[in-house]
Amino acid sequence: MQIGPELLLLVGSILFFISLLVGKTGHRFGVPILLLFLVVGMVFGSDGFGLDFENVQTAQTIGTICLTIILFSGGLDTKFSEIKPVIWPGVMLATLGVFITAILTGLFTFWLSGHMFPSLGISLLTAMLLASTFSSTDSASVFGILRSKGLSLKHNLRPLLELESGSNDPMAYMLTIVFMNIIQSGSDPNIGMVALTIVVQLAVGAGMGYLLGKGAVTIINRIRMDNSSFYPILLLTLGVFIFASTYYLKGNGYLAVYIAGLVIGNAKFTHKRTSMKFIDGVAWMSQILLFITLGLLVNPAELLGVIVPALIVSAFLIFIGRPLTVFLTLLPFRKIGFKDNLYISWVGLRGAVPIIFAILPLAAGVPDARWIFNMVFVITIVSLLVQGTSLPIVARWLNLAEKPQKHKAFEDFDVEFAEEIKSAMTEILITEETLQYGKNLIEMPLPDRTLVVMVKRGERYFVPTGQTELFAGDKLLVISDDEEALRETYQNIGISDFSYQKNQ
Repeated sequence: MQIGPELLLLVGSILFFISLLVGKTGHRFGVPILLLFLVVGMVFGSDGFGLDFENVQTAQTIGTICLTIILFSGGLDTKFSEIKPVIWPGVMLATLGVFITAILTGLFTFWLSGHMFPSLGISLLTAMLLASTFSSTDSASVFGILRSKGLSLKHNLRPLLELESGSNDPMAYMLTIVFMNIIQSGSDPNIGMVALTIVVQLAVGAGMGYLLGKGAVTIINRIRMDNSSFYPILLLTLGVFIFASTYYLKGNGYLAVYIAGLVIGNAKFTHKRTSMKFIDGVAWMSQILLFITLGLLVNPAELLGVIVPALIVSAFLIFIGRPLTVFLTLLPFRKIGFKDNLYISWVGLRGAVPIIFAILPLAAGVPDARWIFNMVFVITIVSLLVQGTSLPIVARWLNLAEKPQKHKAFEDFDVEFAEEIKSAMTEILITEETLQYGKNLIEMPLPDRTLVVMVKRGERYFVPTGQTELFAGDKLLVISDDEEALRETYQNIGISDFSYQKNQ
């Protein structure tokens, strides 16, 4: 049966729709939605409903494109002011931390093969290649889970974790490529040349990301588009160009596109808010496509043969390898406390990136590549299930979770202001209790510098005056340049559940 574009679009749209529904349901029960997207792909794959997808090269291409967009979006959403205090710990985790993780886990896997599973018969180099593929934390998982769960962490932990996950993929990628080349060439590695290659990749990637990020801001601000809808497309185009051009200049494109996103996101440019929202939506679409594709690629029946060794390696990675790496890497940073180190150790999430890297040896025909892919797949599922579902619980156990500010999703008033306008907004529902403070708007005890700019009554919206009579069920859009004034507004009318949305 020949698959035409119409059938491909039909099946793709159905898979996306089901993923969104499953993700919405799973989020209520604390299940990482990225894991559910992965499961949807497995259910519809060759061992499920029979959707046969075995094109490794296509999966690799999809993975590269999606990961580029995810990292670019992650950089755009990261405030430099937040990561500035944790840059050096983040850099250490993203480089030395990845290297230590790969060495420790590779040696353990090789020992495990020799003592408990001799039938595997894997070499030390194969064990090192396996460990290299999942030596970095996954940016899609960390960004997706931390932000979807709305975790507010003390001591700049969230910026540190996002910085690590956004910048550690290049090191893992380089280690994977190095061990692949060694296995395929069959010769002893030139350690000096390998180290030089890694340094050049990271240096060129970082330099290109910074320079092209600055250049992108200049282009966006100087170019004049007749249609404002072109600006988000221009931003996405520039991000893709930065990744590809860095690759051809022998730099690491993943690092470049993340740093470029960081530079662009912290600069002022035309139609910034609209463009950022567009990229965020494309990034979520990329995550769904990526995890569905990887789910389709795996054959669940093959996972049974590796589930026991994969579970043992997962346990070592979660409870020994990652914690040991974190404590060793962050030893020079005395301000990072013991509990902070424990939580950083626990947020060693594996996800799409390790699976993408595991596709590389599969596409290159490296010996034992299918075994590596299946091992990585199980390790990823275990990480998302064990660590991904427990991040809020562990944060509370370690007393590292701050009470988050309630940033209300304004479903009734979809109002936004330019980034330069500092303001805070809130919605107030008028009840019979609040009406006792005044039936007309002018009688409401509103503090100075606070205005009611719009009222929703039923399905009708209107701008009020001081003489506007209020009724139970009305919703008021209140704006101020001071969030404390909004808090005072709530207190004045006897509402304790304070929530607001800040424009900054």
